[in-house]
Amino acid sequence: MRKLWFCVPMMILLLLSACGAGGGEDNEAEQLALVLRGEYLEMTACTATAEITADYGQRVYQYTMSVESAGEETVLTLAAPETVAGITARLKGKDSLLEYDGIAVETGPMDGEGLTPVSAVPVLLETAKSGYIRACSWEENGALLRVDCGDPEGAPGQGREVTLWFETDTHALSRGEITLDGFRAILCQFEDFTKE
Repeated sequence: MRKLWFCVPMMILLLLSACGAGGGEDNEAEQLALVLRGEYLEMTACTATAEITADYGQRVYQYTMSVESAGEETVLTLAAPETVAGITARLKGKDSLLEYDGIAVETGPMDGEGLTPVSAVPVLLETAKSGYIRACSWEENGALLRVDCGDPEGAPGQGREVTLWFETDTHALSRGEITLDGFRAILCQFEDFTKE
């Protein structure tokens, strides 16, 4: 039990130092980021509508989907484009399947870690819970908190980086962006984000 009590303060110190030194507004942004981290760690479920733009370099796809996440499972149901409306993606752990009318297919990855447009929402939610925070700042006159996350040992602009925007009044996830080696691969806009 002693090890656990030692570990928790060390994690908090690490997270605080990750946001960088600063006072005033910077300190307030860092404090809110830590409050949000705690809320998202305690979250048992969430729902939202997500507008996703996936940029493969030569091709760009846009999707609208409903999101239902509970525990380790996330269910995404496509609403647009109309040609794929009704396709459901079920994600549990590292497994992902697209289902429609009893047929299931896998999606193609955007990077070596298996990132797909379908797995983007779980990646964003997991980052909100446990991503290494590099920087925190206010945007839109304090209406949004921007949290930049990445590999603690990696250089900015290299590898996978995630940026999250939270509404400061409701703490809802408003937007998320995943970049690969400095190139924005995924942009996700959330509407009606609710968490339990």
